[in-house]
Amino acid sequence: MTQEFHTTTRFQLGFQVFLAILVAISAVSAQAVEYLSGIEWPEPAVVTPGQKNSQPPSDAVVLFDGKDLSGWENGENWSVENGDAVAGNGTITSKAKFGDCQVHIEWSAPTPPQGEGQGRGNSGLFLMGTYEIQILDSYINKTYFDGQAGAIYKQTPPLVNAMRPPGKWNSYDIIWTRPRFGADGSLVSPAYITAIHNGILILNHFELQGNTPYSTPPSYTAHAERLPLTLQDHGNPVRFRNIWVRDLKPIVGKRVRPPYTRDGETGKETDLK
Repeated sequence: MTQEFHTTTRFQLGFQVFLAILVAISAVSAQAVEYLSGIEWPEPAVVTPGQKNSQPPSDAVVLFDGKDLSGWENGENWSVENGDAVAGNGTITSKAKFGDCQVHIEWSAPTPPQGEGQGRGNSGLFLMGTYEIQILDSYINKTYFDGQAGAIYKQTPPLVNAMRPPGKWNSYDIIWTRPRFGADGSLVSPAYITAIHNGILILNHFELQGNTPYSTPPSYTAHAERLPLTLQDHGNPVRFRNIWVRDLKPIVGKRVRPPYTRDGETGKETDLK
């Protein structure tokens, strides 16, 4: 009986201490000073995701859904086979134009593989028709590193080689920030790109040095704020599917007062200088 009594007493004391701590924490929280930014934010828009992360969300512009290439200039010179767009005669250019955007594209290198280096499963995605992220069969296929799959052509290799074997599907998920130019055509801010290849980060907010030509150094030339995407024909029957783009617009708040603090106990507000 004595042992049970002491055990019960210790439990009751411990529980009372626990309650006292909770009360103290609540009291401190109620009296805590809160920082407020003084910015009035609009409510973020509601976007419905696809059933899978690879599927277009409700605000996406779908450029290819497996049916036809009517959304592309020169699309009639590529073919659509079993829901896949197959590179054909000449590059294709989206009729829609984009600035800052999120791009999803899936592609598959030809199988069985033919050729080597830059001659094997070569294509490219040109953002704004100007800045290329390389599409290439880089599965056990050596080439110059700033020209392999996921490279910003002639500027940087990808962080890693995340390539799947020929015939398997690869995906790029890209966050693109366009360059900004002044009224006089001078560069105000360069382009930036973040890219994920098959779920693996390969470009982390990389700053582009300009366009991505083969034979000359990269450079910037002032251009429109919105331009189309281009898919390259390099003579290889690379397949594409599930291509969609989301416009990216910053959420803009309105400053209604300077930053301030609010006392949780008294409600007193104090502007911060």
